[in-house]
This record gives sequence, C-alpha cells and structure tokens, in this order.
Amino acid sequence: MMTEAADMPLSGHLTELRKRLIYSFLAIAVGTAVSFFFIRELMAFLTAPAGQLYFARPTEVLMIYIKTAVVAGFVLASPVVFFEFWRFLLPALTDREKSWCCVFVPLSVILFLSGLAFSYFFVMPESLHFLMGFGGDDFKPLLSMENYLEFVLFMIFPFGFVCNLPLVLIAMAKAGLVTSAALTKGRKYVIFLSFILAAILTPTPDIMTQSLLAVPSIVLFEISLLVIRMMGR
Repeated sequence: MMTEAADMPLSGHLTELRKRLIYSFLAIAVGTAVSFFFIRELMAFLTAPAGQLYFARPTEVLMIYIKTAVVAGFVLASPVVFFEFWRFLLPALTDREKSWCCVFVPLSVILFLSGLAFSYFFVMPESLHFLMGFGGDDFKPLLSMENYLEFVLFMIFPFGFVCNLPLVLIAMAKAGLVTSAALTKGRKYVIFLSFILAAILTPTPDIMTQSLLAVPSIVLFEISLLVIRMMGR
C-alpha cells in the first residue's frame, strides 16, 4: 500500500522535519518559561527529600534554577514532542499503522511520566537514605544544590525510558523484528542485562536500589512477552 511519504521528495521530508523540530523546541521553550515562573515551588518539591541544601558559588543558584527549568520544561512539553514525532512519521504510515500509533504515542507519554513519578516517590528517597546513612552519627551531610539535583536527574530519567520497554518490544514484534519464541529464549540474558544496566545507571552501589530499576524492567519485559504471545507473534 502506497503512503504519502512515497510521493514526497527529500526536500519535503527535510522541510517537514524542520517544522516538527521548531514546534517541539517552541513547546520546550514555553514549558521552560512556565517552569521558571514557578521555580521556587518546583525547587521546594524537588528538594523536599534532601532537606537543607547549600550553594558554594554566587552564580550556582541561578544556574541551577535555569537547568531545572529547562529539564522541567522538557517534561511538560514531552506530550507535544511525542506528538510532533508522530506527525513527522504519519505520512510514511499505512492506515493500520496510524491506528496503532494513536494508541502507542499517548501510552508512551503516560509510561514515561509514570516512570519519572515512580522513581521520584519510591526509588530516590530509598537511595538517598542509603547513601546518607554511611555518615552515621559521626558525620553530617552538607549537600550542595548542584550535586543533589544531578543525583535526582540520574535517578529519575532512566525509569522514564525503561517504562517504555513494552511499547518498544511490541512495536518490534509488529514489524516482525522479534518473536515471542526469540524473547523467551533470551529471557535469561534480559534478566542479566537488566541488573547490569541498573548497576550502571543508578548512582548507588546497593543491590536494593539496583533491584528497584532491574525488577520493574524484568516485569515489563514479561508483560511485553505476554502481549506479543497474545498477538500471535
């Protein structure tokens, strides 16, 4: 079945890509502006698990505010970014593929944001408590704003991407790139790699925090495998 993209020249694809990128950057810019307007409330929310934070340079607070606003702006704009990505792919899709994308795109946004929320509310406090506990009664923590927020970003964003694992595997199965038999055969490697990646991505060395990333990854893999089997792939 012919798609709209088949009749579009290369210059048309580049023009369309440019338009979608502009819309995405505009959405991120608006999200950043909104986040910066509410930056004090946002910082109070993000730093609540850590308590009192300190800064060492006169410009540190302003730079942290800007970085935080940009990241929050991306999160706020993520539905628009995903939508624009879908709009760029739309001409190359058949009617059946378009109907699948109408399900996949909203789900990918929901799963991404759910992963961020799960990490912030459950994983990050446990990791922070574990690391701070090394000081015992002899040493008191003196956390800087910059180091703490870097820790937060390293903790929450991997979960957002991991939560999209089912959609990636299901899409690959729909495209005929993987089968349920192949995934079942590779299950032991998936489990092993989940813990290896968790050890790399999480900033703490304890098995508990790593398990909080690895175990959901494995569960999501099993859910994906079940759905792919139900699809008859």
